[in-house]
Amino acid sequence: MLKGWRHAAVWLHIITSVGWMAEALTLFALMLIGSGGDPGRRASAMSMAHAIDLHLLAPLANASAFTGFLLAAATPWGFFRHWWVFGKFTITVVQFHVAILVLSPALADAERAALAGEPPPGALVAGTVLMASAIAFQAWLSVAKPWKRTPWAGAAKPPTGPLWVFVAAVCAPVADAGIGLVLGFPLPLLSLVALVTRLLTRRRSGGRVRAVAAA
Repeated sequence: MLKGWRHAAVWLHIITSVGWMAEALTLFALMLIGSGGDPGRRASAMSMAHAIDLHLLAPLANASAFTGFLLAAATPWGFFRHWWVFGKFTITVVQFHVAILVLSPALADAERAALAGEPPPGALVAGTVLMASAIAFQAWLSVAKPWKRTPWAGAAKPPTGPLWVFVAAVCAPVADAGIGLVLGFPLPLLSLVALVTRLLTRRRSGGRVRAVAAA
């Protein structure tokens, strides 16, 4: 069962990451349409872009990020033992915050501006391209696994996490997506709870292992 749920978590991480990149490319296409001269098409494109960001891209980004975080926390790969994993982790955290704090508000502003006949700003168009490119680079990191271990990698390989972590990595993002549909906005609540719980239990179990080794 552990292997099956782990494969399911990896599968969900892959398809949500691909979906995140596809939605970013969709936003880019809509930005190009919104930059055209037809005011009606511009307003429609920007309205669609805002809706896609809120109802599709954000849930996929949440699921992609938290499945990746839980897999790192529940497997020997860890977060900081290998440069390629650390690179993926860093890019995801940056993208996650940029999408929430910059991209989503900018899309809402661009939608309102489009109703007044204004095109989307060039920075917003470039941002969608950068987001898709960053996800594509993360996919390459996952396949190539380049570079060596980080200086923080210990000699002992961390053990694989318990079954519940991989079950949570699959079920929590799906449940969060359903909760987001009901509330009207994405909220990775259960995924965050599962991640924090895993990090706390992993830290305690790591402390017990070090205590036994010292004894």
